Amino acid sequence: MNVPNDNSHRFVDILRLDEVDSTNRYLLDRAREGAPTGLVVVADRQSAGRGRLGRTWETPAGASLLVSVLLRPELDASHRQIVVMAAALAMADAVQHTTGVMAEIKWPNDLLVGDKKLAGILAESSGDAVVVGIGVNLAWDVVPQELEGIATAVSLEGGQSATRDEVLEAFLTRYSELLDDLDVTIQSYRDRLATLGKRVRVDRNDSSVVGIAVDVDEFGHLLVQPDTGDVVTIAAGDVVHLRPA
Repeated sequence: MNVPNDNSHRFVDILRLDEVDSTNRYLLDRAREGAPTGLVVVADRQSAGRGRLGRTWETPAGASLLVSVLLRPELDASHRQIVVMAAALAMADAVQHTTGVMAEIKWPNDLLVGDKKLAGILAESSGDAVVVGIGVNLAWDVVPQELEGIATAVSLEGGQSATRDEVLEAFLTRYSELLDDLDVTIQSYRDRLATLGKRVRVDRNDSSVVGIAVDVDEFGHLLVQPDTGDVVTIAAGDVVHLRPA
């Protein structure tokens, strides 16, 4: 399985903005106007950055890499989550390569160092277009009080200094490689997924599931074995890693 494209020309069009409300919103509008696959938008600051489940995502100007990528993958809608999985894996690899900080993936797409969030990913669709937005914390002096114990940054984890452009280049290079072989991507994603083997609570719109996260299927869905009953397939939800009893 792959996303057909010319690897050498996939991410050559990079638009840089000083400030935007949301890089995802900006690219979705461009996608509706017919912008081609591979367009990348980077912003110094987002005034209305969005996270999963309607959460906001704000960081000091210049302190984080804020990037969105437009893809038009030749995949069924049911398989499109795989390109988001590839993005999470690519950013984890890019951060490790450029800064030495080893991040794990929390299902579906957050990057963690220990239990603290280093990066978040939000994917949104319009027609055949998928926009994948990523915010990764690079150079924070301190953790904002409201995020104490919840978030972290490369600079606070003893990482080597790296510019946003260096991390971006490493990410786009690795992302392009992973998109060329999504079968390998799925297994590599499993290997990097901190959620597997953990006792979790998954909060969904109408219910919660508690059990052991046992696997991820070919669509990127999380498989959870509850204390009683059959394995539950989770397509979307908010995962909490539970401490052992």
